[in-house]
Amino acid sequence: MSGEAVGEQPVVIVTGAGSGIGRATALLFAERGHRVVAVDIDARGLADLGAEVVPVIGDVSTAAVNEAAVAVALERFGRVDALVLNAGIGGTPPLSAEGAVERADRILGVNVRGPIHGLRAALPALGASRGSVVFTASVAGLRGDTGNWAYNASKGALINLVRAFALDYAAQGIRINALAPGLTRTAITANVHRDPEFLAALERRIPLGRFAEPREQAEAIWFLTSPAAGYITGTTLVVDGGIDADLGILPLPHTPS
Repeated sequence: MSGEAVGEQPVVIVTGAGSGIGRATALLFAERGHRVVAVDIDARGLADLGAEVVPVIGDVSTAAVNEAAVAVALERFGRVDALVLNAGIGGTPPLSAEGAVERADRILGVNVRGPIHGLRAALPALGASRGSVVFTASVAGLRGDTGNWAYNASKGALINLVRAFALDYAAQGIRINALAPGLTRTAITANVHRDPEFLAALERRIPLGRFAEPREQAEAIWFLTSPAAGYITGTTLVVDGGIDADLGILPLPHTPS
């Protein structure tokens, strides 16, 4: 272990840190005094995160990249206090489409196998620190969407993995929870924002009347890893502007502009 920067400053690993919720999370934790190991397949997305952030470039669906991120955290900083398993992809094709199963394999590889590898790699370090883990799931893991079957399956799997892993590792003092974001301004929703009519239709389905900003989701992740959530494990925090509260049968009250 290098003595370069080892100390008492808390350390977090964030996957999918090159954009969206992951980027906002890496910046928020750095701003609040954490050392950050930021993981993403997109080197450009990691390039300007600041001096407190150490980039690890690679595909999180592989064990090697997750092991490398933990090794970097321990080598540079000597500890891992929090693990944010945020990396995820969408792009579900129709089941009847050519290559649909192969695309589903990729979605499940990044969205499910990746977090499994991430937790496995970090378990010894998290046990030593009695650390905290957040999986970024989605409201898409709580209910179904048309044309989104592979993504729905991957996020639903994360929510139940969190329940199971929380039970497995509670005795080691490791807390494991999920965040279920609703519609958020990220790369996954970028196409929606290029279609004002569709965007307006979606916003009408959100009780709070707008998409979340990535920083708002990062704040919820911060809470789940913080001492304020010290008695919370095995649960899913829904941060969706009220979408999951609505049956969808009756129209929502008009949202003032």
